[in-house]
Amino acid sequence: MLTAVDHVQLAAPPGSEDRLRAYYTGVLGMTEIPKPPVLAARGGCWFAAGSVQLHLGVEDDFRPARKAHPGLRVTGIAAYAQRLKERGAEVVWDANLPGHHRFYSEDPVGNRLEFLEPHEAAPAR
Repeated sequence: MLTAVDHVQLAAPPGSEDRLRAYYTGVLGMTEIPKPPVLAARGGCWFAAGSVQLHLGVEDDFRPARKAHPGLRVTGIAAYAQRLKERGAEVVWDANLPGHHRFYSEDPVGNRLEFLEPHEAAPAR
């Protein structure tokens, strides 16, 4: 029986780890978590915020995910969107999911990320 999502893995090009660290820690406010040594040798990096984990793995023939994406639940979505904008990330609001405030952004290598909060939890923006 499934009980939870342990993590989501996204791909990244070789040599992008410093840009990913700057974005996932500095922009999104996540914490980098150490990869096991045998996996660290492959490159990439892992991040966590609470029980959410995002793993970025290196792919030599990398192409960013344009449609596939993690949907990340946030609190205080308007303030969180402002945080991203202030740190240089694009924020694209989308009102097409009933009952939710949500926006999309991209990490520095072009992976699509969705951020959402139920209406009852968030004031109108």
